[in-house]
Amino acid sequence: MQEHVQYLTKNDKVFQHILDLYGEPIISVRPEGFQSLCKLIIEQQVSLASAKACYLKLEHFVGEVTPKNIVNCSDEDLRKNGVSKQKAVYLKALAEAVLDQKLDLDSLRNKKEDQIISELTAIKGIGYWTAEVYLLFCLQKQDLFPIGDIALQNTLKEFYPVQTKEEMLLLSENWRPFRSLATYFFWHYYLKKRNREPLVY
Repeated sequence: MQEHVQYLTKNDKVFQHILDLYGEPIISVRPEGFQSLCKLIIEQQVSLASAKACYLKLEHFVGEVTPKNIVNCSDEDLRKNGVSKQKAVYLKALAEAVLDQKLDLDSLRNKKEDQIISELTAIKGIGYWTAEVYLLFCLQKQDLFPIGDIALQNTLKEFYPVQTKEEMLLLSENWRPFRSLATYFFWHYYLKKRNREPLVY
């Protein structure tokens, strides 16, 4: 990893600035599989703290977050445990896809990134952000840049004269083939500046 950090800091002074301020970023690693995807769905457009509380409440209710247990939950059960009506639809769509073998989560690691994203986004409720963050956290792909992430966008705007996603993606070309590490740097800065730490659950 040190070689990758040096590559970024030598090619862009922003990374050296973040390194000097807050040290190296923490690399988030989550296990592959159904539970991690459920967490990412719940994390869509809400704070990580509220997502964590919702997931733990759901986990306590069902015993273990498995496709079968999610399918067996009524919509009312899910709502009572903090899952929004829309996200309940998404969780069930994912669970049904796994149970029906339309989505084989165990096989994803051996596929190309574009194919993985295509398979994941075919599931209702899984968009590019969710798919890309799954590749980043769970499959540890090294050149992911989840441009739909608001924290990433806000940090890029702070450091660079960019406003649109197109401009940000063009800028990110400078950090290939280590855009995942670049993303972790920007998230690290975003959280540290706000005296926050990555949530693990």
